[in-house]
Amino acid sequence: MAMNRRDNDLQRVFTRRALLLGTAQLGLFGALIGRLYYLQVMESDKYTLLAEENRINMRLLSPRRGRVLDRFGVELASNRRNYRVMIVAEQTRNVDATLEALSNLIQVDDTQRARVKREIERRRKFVPVVVAENLSWDDFAKVNLHSPDLPGVQLDVGETRDYPYTTTFSHVVGYVGAVAENELGEDPLLELPGFRIGKSGVEKVYDEQLRGRAGHSQMEVNAYGRAIRELARHNGQQGDDVVLTIDADLQRFAMERLGEESGAAVVMDIHTGDILALASNPGYDPNWFNVGITGPQWRQLNTDKYKPLTNKAIQGQYPPGSTFKMLVGLAALEAGAMTPETRVFCQGHMDFGNNTFHCWKKGGHGSMNMASGLEESCDVYFYETARRTGVDKIAEMAKRLGLGNLSGIDLTGERRGLIPTRAWKQAVLGQPWAQGENLVIGIGQGYVTATPLQLAVMTARLANGGYAVQPRIVRTDDALGPATDQRPASQRWPSIGLKREQLDIALEGMIRVTSPPRGTAAGARIMQAQYAMAGKTGSSQVRRISRLERETRVRKNEEKPWEERDHALFVAFAPVSAPRYACAVIIEHGGSGSKAAAPVARDILLETQKLDPSRRPRSAPGPTTASGQPATRKEGG
Repeated sequence: MAMNRRDNDLQRVFTRRALLLGTAQLGLFGALIGRLYYLQVMESDKYTLLAEENRINMRLLSPRRGRVLDRFGVELASNRRNYRVMIVAEQTRNVDATLEALSNLIQVDDTQRARVKREIERRRKFVPVVVAENLSWDDFAKVNLHSPDLPGVQLDVGETRDYPYTTTFSHVVGYVGAVAENELGEDPLLELPGFRIGKSGVEKVYDEQLRGRAGHSQMEVNAYGRAIRELARHNGQQGDDVVLTIDADLQRFAMERLGEESGAAVVMDIHTGDILALASNPGYDPNWFNVGITGPQWRQLNTDKYKPLTNKAIQGQYPPGSTFKMLVGLAALEAGAMTPETRVFCQGHMDFGNNTFHCWKKGGHGSMNMASGLEESCDVYFYETARRTGVDKIAEMAKRLGLGNLSGIDLTGERRGLIPTRAWKQAVLGQPWAQGENLVIGIGQGYVTATPLQLAVMTARLANGGYAVQPRIVRTDDALGPATDQRPASQRWPSIGLKREQLDIALEGMIRVTSPPRGTAAGARIMQAQYAMAGKTGSSQVRRISRLERETRVRKNEEKPWEERDHALFVAFAPVSAPRYACAVIIEHGGSGSKAAAPVARDILLETQKLDPSRRPRSAPGPTTASGQPATRKEGG
């Protein structure tokens, strides 16, 4: 009986424990089933998306960069095919052997090999690494022919920037280069390997407009990230074209006319402000920066005494010399310090205090008024004119004519030059203005400096009747061909406040400069009457001439070392009968403005008038390439 009771108790305990265990198991399985239901039903969309993203890789695609065109549609910067050779490490047993075999077909130097090995070590073995790019078609075809014997080598055809005119437009168009770390922004395009952005010139100023919008490609990949196949592709939006005011034919002529000289030339429409040529010589090949400039090339550009990387037209700051004299004369007339007929006798020098200020003509010019002073560029006349007027009045006139201020032209690195005043010297140098410095300013020397672009603007404002024309280098209307708006400057720009009768004195002097027998540039005049030009010569010293050198004339300017010679300048407008174009030329260390700069300006102005880019219709039916072949222009560009 006692045994049966104990057995029954044990049975009840076992049953109770079994029930508890069963209940716990049932609860556990219920929770598991609930979790599975939640994950597979409630969260189905979420995990389906995650699985899909693990299988599909979205990749950005670089858009085609917009072109840079001249005013008639000629391509100054475009895109060309980029033939590349790459290597996939997992597809070759010996990378070194493959690179050695490849070097027998194309150039693969030690630097390239080291770079390829570094990239292979950093990347997964199936990711292609670029060995060489921008290959010629012959080299690309050669590698393609031998590709069966080159395990792991892949061939690819992409796009890269191309500058067909090389040095001719280097300072205007600029160049593109790889994105630096400090240039990374919110645009994901900037993080793409090999992506290029504008680094200088129009390429930099209009970079966002030119670069376009990224496309994308959907790639199916495996668990290791290896591409299996492309599922979809959207090529994105090509960058917009940028149309310049430049005439490619005139720019090419200006560069050729500068020849071997270091200098600059600017041609400007005096009514619209269009810059028709902006030449800085020597230039550089912007393609070097796009494909990757080499150490020797970089050293060559940086050690060249002619400074090919400097855009002399907007960055070169030079004493304007005698090209400044029209401005000085106008300031004197407006201030009442001189009249057009006020006479100054030039005996070859002027004594002021303890100093003697010399005229360029040793024997002197005799009695001069304002027009004859400009005609023969008499220094003594303008010493006296500046002495009576004062630097502040001269500075005020200079600012109105466009000197001492940035023009706002859409190019990088423009310099403002310097127009001194009494307050400027006291604030910057901590010294009072000396009366003798007025005389030096009167002939465009001393502290005063200007860029060739500023001198062209000054000349344009004189020639258009005294209106504040502003230069531009990009066609904001995006139209090809001549300007459709042919209104004169008086209907476009505000007046700078010059009286017509005073302005006519300065213009008469410029006309007489290119007229025989006494004009300083008479020998460089344009002989055809319908193309006749008016202008002003200038020579500016780069070092002070000692009394001994002046008295003994030990060496002529052309016999001095190049760096010690005077700069040669010339400003002009044409045609005299109905002015339309202004031009400024500087030949660095060229010596005489009449001998070195005036003939260059004459030839450029004559060519400008024959081409007549402000009114010439486009000869081709559409945009053309550098070779003259018609090119396709995208809508809206």
